[in-house]
Amino acid sequence: MPRLKTFLEPQSPALTASGLLFMRVMAAGLLFSIHGLPKLLDWSGELQRIEDPFGLGAPLTLGLAVFAEVVCPVLLVLGVVARLACLPVLAVLLVALVVVHPEWSLEHGQFAWLLVALYGGLALTGPGLYSVPGLIGRNRIS
Repeated sequence: MPRLKTFLEPQSPALTASGLLFMRVMAAGLLFSIHGLPKLLDWSGELQRIEDPFGLGAPLTLGLAVFAEVVCPVLLVLGVVARLACLPVLAVLLVALVVVHPEWSLEHGQFAWLLVALYGGLALTGPGLYSVPGLIGRNRIS
């Protein structure tokens, strides 16, 4: 039982690493499944619906959104360039909240604000030890 005791200690590195892994997988899974995958699977339909607040054109705007909502969550789950992968997601979320939907109340935008909190926190903390870079680094030391 020494491992269980270590795991339950308030400053346990294993608990912190597990928490960061859980946050990464959940944040990435939510964004990917609710926003990214539907855009990717219905590209032509999304081209007709997507807002283009900066006049970049629908294909480029959609491409940037798909990058942030598909590629970045995959990188985040793996923990590969995790901090950097959070930045496009945060940009898309903040553009949606501040530029595209400024009329949204906190209640209407609560999902986006929760994702801002998750991705912002992960951008600050990094992926933790239970990530591809963390595991590779640990194997080199051992």
